[in-house]
Amino acid sequence: MSRASPRDLLMREWLPVIRRTRLTSEIVLRALDRASANGTGFVVELLASGEIDEAVLFRAIADELDLPFLSEIDAKRLKVPERYRLAALRRPRGLPLALLERPDGTTLHVIATPDVGISLMRARLAASPHLKTRLAVSPPGVLRTAILELTKRRLVEDAQNGLFLRHTDLSARIVANAWQGACVATILVVLPLCLAVAAMETILALHLVATLAFGACVALRILALTAAQPLRLRPPPPVDPSALPVYSVMVALYREREVIPQLLVALGRLQWPRSKLEIKLVCEEDDHETLAALREHKLRPCIEIITVPPGLPRTKPKALAYALPLCSGEFVTLFDAEDRPHPHQLIEAWQRFHAEDDTLACLQAPLVITNASASPLSRMFAFEYAGLFRGVLPWLAGLGTLLPLGGTSNHFRRSALVDAGGWDAYNVTEDADLGLRLKRFGYRVGVITHPTYEDGPDDLKTWLPQRVRWFKGWAQTWLVHMRSPHTLWKDLGPLSFLLMQVLFLGMLVSALVHPVFLLTILYVIAKLAWVGSMQNLEIVLVTIGFVNILAGYAAFVAIGMATLTLKEKVGLVSIALQTPFHWMRLSLAAWLALWEIYRRPHHWNKTQHRPARSLVRARAENPQRKAEEGAPMILSSSAPITSRSRPA
Repeated sequence: MSRASPRDLLMREWLPVIRRTRLTSEIVLRALDRASANGTGFVVELLASGEIDEAVLFRAIADELDLPFLSEIDAKRLKVPERYRLAALRRPRGLPLALLERPDGTTLHVIATPDVGISLMRARLAASPHLKTRLAVSPPGVLRTAILELTKRRLVEDAQNGLFLRHTDLSARIVANAWQGACVATILVVLPLCLAVAAMETILALHLVATLAFGACVALRILALTAAQPLRLRPPPPVDPSALPVYSVMVALYREREVIPQLLVALGRLQWPRSKLEIKLVCEEDDHETLAALREHKLRPCIEIITVPPGLPRTKPKALAYALPLCSGEFVTLFDAEDRPHPHQLIEAWQRFHAEDDTLACLQAPLVITNASASPLSRMFAFEYAGLFRGVLPWLAGLGTLLPLGGTSNHFRRSALVDAGGWDAYNVTEDADLGLRLKRFGYRVGVITHPTYEDGPDDLKTWLPQRVRWFKGWAQTWLVHMRSPHTLWKDLGPLSFLLMQVLFLGMLVSALVHPVFLLTILYVIAKLAWVGSMQNLEIVLVTIGFVNILAGYAAFVAIGMATLTLKEKVGLVSIALQTPFHWMRLSLAAWLALWEIYRRPHHWNKTQHRPARSLVRARAENPQRKAEEGAPMILSSSAPITSRSRPA
């Protein structure tokens, strides 16, 4: 007599519940196949498929066991200590059992786990009928919502002050310490005096200092040419889905109603088993427009909308810090609302993490701007991004030095992210700060090749606030980490310490002094035309200005050219001609950033996003495309993240 297979035993176990749900045999068999392929459980795959609502399944379990079903749980009656609540929010399947106080003061044991053993529970209840008065069944999501309601205040406090309390000297909550403030005050007093007493000599000294910053930035770009090249994508090797861990994808949303459909389609194309993928859409609690836009879509079970209670500072890193304890993934990645990540990006990142040791804390995916032809400004933005993500960052990663992260498409090893303190709620370039902090904690940051596509700003109204925030954040980051230069030198080592000065202070100073060089050149030329002669000091000044500006423009154009494909090199002459005007825009943003870091250092300048022009154009040309996007390419063992929108 042959023994029953595990699959047959599982079917026998769940057959009574399945009959109550009226699921088709095809759906059940698919869930069984995915459970076998992914190394998960039948119920886990059934719920991840979206073919059955969690409440329907758990009501069927309650009916089969003849137990009460709780569709709602009063959070105030839960008897779960705080440390267990935090642990439950981090677990993929939540808390399997919780204690709930009844109105009469007695205690009810709430079962909320997909791993409940139907046959075993039925046998125990038959042997001890009195247990039915002490047990109830509830969907895991209902229990999670109640636990989250109890834990909100702790999560908000940790998001606002977690890094400040753990590592006070690494938080931007305090903009500058005493000695830094004293230095700024001294400069503001001494500089005008020097200009009044010895104007030309002071101007020459300032030019020489500025030349040092300018020259360092030029040298960095020239050295990065050794690693600069166009993107070359290779399909990742095949993977065994059962070996894949849980991956958490976080997307911070604020006033993003217009791009929600595009975002859901893009996330739906990610190649990862849906039972091991969790997507956290992080929204502000009072952002009613974005929340309403999300509710217009039927979201798959792997998507959770996390609402962040209002509170200062209202920044992206605070929202991410609030949501991180609600993620269960071994690896965590971030995307922006307008992003369209390559479907293979998660797989490439995991394979890199899997192949290297635990010191590899983060991988940065390149960003590719797809609307370069929209305007001269977006063309320069795309060119600048190409030089950064295909040149400078791969060169830094190859050296093993610090690497300032981009604000999106960062893939983290969660344990390293938590160890380094997570995101600083008060730093408006939390990405660059975190890349530097990871290096200080002894971790490495690398790069991968599968990109994230997005549209860049195509007008000054959109571009300027974003760039002001970047410059302000670089200044914040430099001030924070330079509170103790000696300690920073020891943490980073000489090379990374020097690179930190170039990447944060040097880039900011270069943007600030660029118009000074131009004005000096124009002044000396005008004087020569008017008077017919120049003093020796003026000759030196104009020479310094010319050399700096020409070298700066040349290095900027060279690093960008080295990273472009033949198709992308169309319009290079236009880019070269626009470079001076682009640098003047950068200078304007840098000077505004200095004002903002004084007046409102923690204010987050929101970047307005619109649906990608390429997708809008494609849909207009091919209306059928919108329907096709509802069924994105996925792993054979997966299911789409989002189904088509509900009718209005």
